[in-house]
Amino acid sequence: MAKTVLQRTLSAPVEFSGIGLHTGETTVMTVLPAPDNHGYKFQRIDLPEQPIINADADLVVGTQRGTTLEQNGVQVHTTEHILAALYGCEVDNALIQVTGPEIPIMDGSAQAFVDAFEGAGYTEQEAPRVYFKLRRNIAFENKEKEVEMLAVPEPHDEFRLTVMVDYRSPVLGTQHASMHKLQDFKEDIAKCRTFVFLKEVKALAQSNLIKGGDLNNAVVLIERPYAETELQEIADLLGKQSLHAQADVPGVLNTSPLRYQNEPARHKLLDIMGDLALTGKFIQAHILAARPGHAGNVSFAKILKKKMKEELGKPNLDTNRPSLFDINQIAGMLPHRYPFLLVDKIFEVDDTSIVGCKNVTVNEPFFQGHFP
Repeated sequence: MAKTVLQRTLSAPVEFSGIGLHTGETTVMTVLPAPDNHGYKFQRIDLPEQPIINADADLVVGTQRGTTLEQNGVQVHTTEHILAALYGCEVDNALIQVTGPEIPIMDGSAQAFVDAFEGAGYTEQEAPRVYFKLRRNIAFENKEKEVEMLAVPEPHDEFRLTVMVDYRSPVLGTQHASMHKLQDFKEDIAKCRTFVFLKEVKALAQSNLIKGGDLNNAVVLIERPYAETELQEIADLLGKQSLHAQADVPGVLNTSPLRYQNEPARHKLLDIMGDLALTGKFIQAHILAARPGHAGNVSFAKILKKKMKEELGKPNLDTNRPSLFDINQIAGMLPHRYPFLLVDKIFEVDDTSIVGCKNVTVNEPFFQGHFP
């Protein structure tokens, strides 16, 4: 019998302190254990009454260079990395307290969060984990932004991701990244940092974004040589003394090397995980994404969440899928034989339910004499 996977939470609180990528404000964030079926919730403890903001795709109000949630007029910015870390570490329930409006960016990846969670450990809870098993393909497309996303059934009930990014950049080129199962996140995806093209930085700064951005929390890609005066102008917009690097050749501005050749594509995969965590369930499907961004990720999360509501409580009646047990295996478990062996296949088994089928054919004894 397939064993029911139970929910889990952290065994102890973990605390982080850092600057917000876009607001530039220093924030202390504490991730606390939470009870069964709590899910992910943010709490602004810097505000009167310490309001709660649920991690819910329907509460997203902004997707420009990050995902922003708002509930009852209260916002929290750049939620994707901490949610990806919780999801990737298979934490079902957590309360995320922050002392400011934005999650700390740390080094631009989810690695610091994962390391802290692993250090704190996990506590198994009593309620079963809530999964969404995809049964039919679901597609999303934004033709204007050339974003395509597709979810297809995953035969082994894994959460699998495949990503392609193509910014028509001579530096980045076309990149691919994949994660074959959720358990690969901690080793292969968590350490991948957010990235930006230097040509975008000026416009972002003028739009009152990336106030906390520097070479320690993002990969900065350059597509042409930049003069020192140009770099200083950008540094001034960001409120930095300098960018602390020479940009005399196209490539990566950072003094530290890329952690993977396809680190930008892997980070896009990380972002997708964080945004899909807003569905509130662990997904069993293969997600394929071309040129993804937060707007597309959140739109797709809303589509998936709607499908989850439609299928709530409905058994999967697809009899063409692989079975757990066929007629010969069933005959080895039960003493019954024809015509009283009334089960031909078993598809799903857990602690509380079972889904099987009986193929009804014209030679069944209860049909004899039934039709005139």
